[in-house]
Amino acid sequence: MASRVTRYHGTGCPVNLGVLTAILAIVILVGGAEGADKIRIGVSNYNLSNLTVGVAQTRDFFKQESIDAEIIRMNPNVATMALVSGDVDYTTLIGSVIGANLKGAKLKMIACSQDRTPLAFVGKPELKSVKDLKGRTIAVGSYGSTPDIVARMVVKHFGLDPEADIKVLALGSDGARLAALKEGVVDVIIVAPPVDFEGQKMGFNIISRAGDIFRFPYNGLATSVKKIGENPDEVKRVLRALIKANGFIRKNKEGTVQVLVDWAKTKPEFAAAAYDSSVGVFSSDGTIPEDGLRIVIENFRKSMNIARQVALNEVSDTNPLREAQRELGIKK
Repeated sequence: MASRVTRYHGTGCPVNLGVLTAILAIVILVGGAEGADKIRIGVSNYNLSNLTVGVAQTRDFFKQESIDAEIIRMNPNVATMALVSGDVDYTTLIGSVIGANLKGAKLKMIACSQDRTPLAFVGKPELKSVKDLKGRTIAVGSYGSTPDIVARMVVKHFGLDPEADIKVLALGSDGARLAALKEGVVDVIIVAPPVDFEGQKMGFNIISRAGDIFRFPYNGLATSVKKIGENPDEVKRVLRALIKANGFIRKNKEGTVQVLVDWAKTKPEFAAAAYDSSVGVFSSDGTIPEDGLRIVIENFRKSMNIARQVALNEVSDTNPLREAQRELGIKK
């Protein structure tokens, strides 16, 4: 039988070492939680598009970096305004941030978590190609958001005028867009997995996948210039957590699918299909693809009637990412 070891203080009172160890562990855990930097991250949905932050939170990559993250679902425009006001510290909605930056907001993109978009056009069964979308109504999440930009880029790629040949409606979440398609309110929706597979199961057609056409930063991380300047260590630790999370996603299908099921509330069969179709879009190190960022900037310049050229470093700051990469031994 194992012995129970005790020690005595000068007062003669026995103290159980096991109890002391347990108390010490609790103190350390509480102290660690109190010492973590509390941050808020604005996302559009708890889904595959924001899976990087979901994995960082649920698989403790934030915790490893002494970050206590609250992930808040927000409309893209609201998230951007909250980032400007300081009500959130970061957002994954980089399209909205770049648009706000070009209007004068002191915000910058600092990392790319997905360097291709997993977005798909899902439409009525009779629609077989993007060219069939002329005169049709397409649902996006919100005007000026990345899905809105992608929708216009794709139809233009296939020879349609995004201003004259299609009608775009902003209908909120992926689920709301799918409901609108089912009810006949719109002809086409642009959504991320697994909603595309859900639509296909209902009898709708996957018309096109934008990631097969363009390569550009779809999702990532943005913050304020103030945050970068005043708390660079926190920024680096957040970036390290996200790089680790993407490494987990790329290498661990079973664990990632479970996060989609538990965190994103995705049905297991849809979660597995979403992983298989999208694992390749997750960046290995968070690097922002320069050519792809130029595509995004050019689309904003045209839509906002900006005549001047816009340099990449006007909308992005890669210095914190490079430092995080070096600290992780990814790049010299």
